[in-house]
Amino acid sequence: MTALSDRLIVALDVPDAVSGLKLAGDIGDAVSFYKIGLGMLTGGGLALANELKQEHGKRIFLDMKLFDIGATVEAAVRGLAQFDLDFLTVHGDPHVVRAAREGAAGSAMKILAVTVLTSLDRGDLDDGMMVAGSPRDLVIERASRAFEAGADGVICSPQEAAAVRALANSVGRLIVTPGVRPAGADRGDQKRTATPARAIGDGADHIVVGRPVWKAGNPRHAAQAIQDEIRAI
Repeated sequence: MTALSDRLIVALDVPDAVSGLKLAGDIGDAVSFYKIGLGMLTGGGLALANELKQEHGKRIFLDMKLFDIGATVEAAVRGLAQFDLDFLTVHGDPHVVRAAREGAAGSAMKILAVTVLTSLDRGDLDDGMMVAGSPRDLVIERASRAFEAGADGVICSPQEAAAVRALANSVGRLIVTPGVRPAGADRGDQKRTATPARAIGDGADHIVVGRPVWKAGNPRHAAQAIQDEIRAI
């Protein structure tokens, strides 16, 4: 069972490391796990990850969504593994997952495979010339293939968490769900969403929440409210 305080991952989707460190300070002990993504990569994201991990004892999810030829992915993951990170995302294509696993060998970093972005619906997939099928069906198939390729877990929307958890090869694997919104929160650009309680109840090990926390007047209170919702399940 995942430690309750770790089930909420707050996305530090702010411009730079200084802003991220201040936000983490404002939230304090209400959150022990943070996501740092591409938006902060050029703003000191890796330095922030290291400071939060080494000096503040936080867990770190680096959301890079790596995609390239196998040798390049393997080299990139091997370099990132030196930072003592907890989670790293790559695209869920089997060749990418296998390469990432090679790069992470010998480290405790978990490789999470992205299935279908939570901001996409069938129209977006059509625009990208993706194969036919509902987003849900594609998520389930991509999750299964990623597990077969050795992924430690997958990223999917909370609307697919139960179906992914029902896969035979999901046993012992992590399900992490972005696109989580407290009741009444603005959905923003997310299209496949659910509440924290629904996501956890449907099998997610961790939920990722960004704007509803960092845009709140009191980010600590917003994060604590989500933790309370999780505890009430």
